[in-house]
Amino acid sequence: MRLLSCTAVAAALVLSGPALAVAQTPATQTPAAPAPAAPAAQPAPAQSRAETPEEKAFEAKAEAFQTAMETMASEMQTAGAQADKAKAKTDLDALQARYQGQADTFATELETFAVAQGAPADQMAVAATQIKSIPAMVRSKVEQAAAAPAPAQPQ
Repeated sequence: MRLLSCTAVAAALVLSGPALAVAQTPATQTPAAPAPAAPAAQPAPAQSRAETPEEKAFEAKAEAFQTAMETMASEMQTAGAQADKAKAKTDLDALQARYQGQADTFATELETFAVAQGAPADQMAVAATQIKSIPAMVRSKVEQAAAAPAPAQPQ
């Protein structure tokens, strides 16, 4: 069932998605693959039935959401790296507000879709809460990276 792959995508976004990897690296470094924060749900073995149009449409939504979160992380990283910390805070506030709606909408849509497909409601409620927290988590990582002392430059 493709539902499990959608759920796995959501779990990967929450637990170790590329958005967090980008936010954790200084602006001058190439993003590294993050270590998973917790084990992600393992998808069930592939079944032989065809993917429904609804599943295909939701898979496209999940991919669009992942792209949006990667874009958000990049924009937040740029905003957080500004020398003017007051402007950086204002820009981060605006970015978090702009992307929070997308996270909230996707989380609600995932929860509704997955439960309708037979996923446990309590697990999907937890996943939805985690997805809704992505903008704040990324911002926190960006702010931590900006506050960290710069690495010593080799001479």
